[in-house]
Amino acid sequence: MYYIGLMSGTSMDAIDTALVEFDDKAKLKLYREYPIDNSLRHQVRLINEKSDLGHIADLDHELGHLFAKAVNDLLKEGDIPSDEVAAIGSHGQTILHKPDSTHKTSIQISDPNIICAETNITTVADFRRMDMAYGGQGAPLASAFHQYQFQQNNASIIILNIGGIANITLLPKDNSKVIGFDTGPGNGLLDDWIQKNEDKEYDKDSEWARSGKENNELLDQLLSDNYFSLTPPKSTGREYFNLAWLNGYLSNNNFLELAAEDIQATLVKLSAITICNAIKEVASEYNEVLLCGGGAYNPFFLESIQSLLPNIKVSTTADYGLTPDCIEAVTFAWLAKQRLDNKPANIPEVTGANRKVLLGGIYSAS
Repeated sequence: MYYIGLMSGTSMDAIDTALVEFDDKAKLKLYREYPIDNSLRHQVRLINEKSDLGHIADLDHELGHLFAKAVNDLLKEGDIPSDEVAAIGSHGQTILHKPDSTHKTSIQISDPNIICAETNITTVADFRRMDMAYGGQGAPLASAFHQYQFQQNNASIIILNIGGIANITLLPKDNSKVIGFDTGPGNGLLDDWIQKNEDKEYDKDSEWARSGKENNELLDQLLSDNYFSLTPPKSTGREYFNLAWLNGYLSNNNFLELAAEDIQATLVKLSAITICNAIKEVASEYNEVLLCGGGAYNPFFLESIQSLLPNIKVSTTADYGLTPDCIEAVTFAWLAKQRLDNKPANIPEVTGANRKVLLGGIYSAS
């Protein structure tokens, strides 16, 4: 039986869709990215805690149909009948992540009832909140899959995912405890800044950032943010690292006259430094960093990270059998399998939960 994983991350550029088989490891049969319309993406990005509930419900409904279409298109292309798929694991689209609030929660939209109804496949969704109900951050959840898929008995390795937010998973060769947490911004601020200033969805190969020059004074101010000094478990999102966050530093420290491309160059360095500082603090003796996520294809990121970690090999998950862009979607296929098998899928040392728990609600097609 196959499993399908669906993921739309903080960059919101596409629905990552993976058709997966599981033996001793995950084996990818087919992977596709289905673009999210710019208008819809911008509407979702504008959601905040004061947004109209009716509008959020409309977007939840629309994304549910879009996610279902992605599944049906994938099955059609792969010539796979729906009855050969055991379950869909849908992360949905995060619109709110409050891991440190008194009333902690994480909310994703893309109605799983619609996905189930339109595909006739059992769908598992709402993966984060059970971990949070037991005191956890609800993130990062990928660390458990990273351990399942990539842990080696002859080398200690780090999985570095660079999406809108960056996170790391430490996989020690001696099977001691796995560590994972969000390091801070990845591509998200870069996408937002170029969209605001150049009306482009992203900075391809960091060409715009390369045209600028990082500002060390601004960089020092950004690096002083309290999040970077917090000890794990910790997670974050666009609710925190967004243009309002950036503009606070720009306006309060007289940086408004900086060239926009210089700010972009500084933001690339911010992501690279905070990632590498986190690695140096907790994994300086590790052998290799495996990159995944959209940032793995950004040569400026790769160069910056390798220069900051000269004694650690930097490569991608492709060297271990799965391309960088599919990892998160495959993760949610695996999480769906874990749920149907009634197996816990969180790592309490990573999320901060007080116990291992089953993750995800099951929406059955039969």
